[in-house]
Amino acid sequence: MEMSLYGARIARSIAACAVVLSFASGAVAQQTRPPARPTDLVEVAAAPQPEAPTLSVPETVEPTVYTPVQPPTIGPETNLPLPRYVSLKTDDGNVRRGPSLSHRIDWVFLRRDMPLQITAEYGHWRRVVDREGLGGWVHYALLSGSRTVIVERDMLPVRARADDTSPITAELEAGVIARLGACDPLYCRISAGGYHGWADRTALWGLSPGEIRE
Repeated sequence: MEMSLYGARIARSIAACAVVLSFASGAVAQQTRPPARPTDLVEVAAAPQPEAPTLSVPETVEPTVYTPVQPPTIGPETNLPLPRYVSLKTDDGNVRRGPSLSHRIDWVFLRRDMPLQITAEYGHWRRVVDREGLGGWVHYALLSGSRTVIVERDMLPVRARADDTSPITAELEAGVIARLGACDPLYCRISAGGYHGWADRTALWGLSPGEIRE
């Protein structure tokens, strides 16, 4: 009888322990189960970032290059510009290799009034070249400040006025030496053989490019 009661107690204890373990297992299981995701969650988009300001890069500006204006070369003996034009004063003029009488004669100019260009000065001597680029040193006494030109175009028309439509008063052969008068950007007034008028300046040798004469 006592053994039966004792066995019943043990059985009830074991059943109680089983209930406790069962309850504990359910609690652990509930704790380890991941929480359910609610169905009303909305994915929030990232807040828009402000755009970086656009920087305007200035265009590269090339620096302005100024070419210095070279002053005209001045002759050390006369203080006159170099180069400049003159004419031969005599019927012949010795052209020497250097600026003295001791230098040999290389050329002889044989045409009075022919235009020459002075390129250098030394004492009483002037280095000159002619239309062909030939020359040397001549004594200043052989030169004149009177301006002349050589006609470089055959049958060059000489007109009454500085105008292409002006009447032709004469035609000059190439090689004619003419006295030089006024010059504008297109024409020069010349005289030769008793004729005078205006001629195309590009057909004349003995004046500087762009030279204007009143």
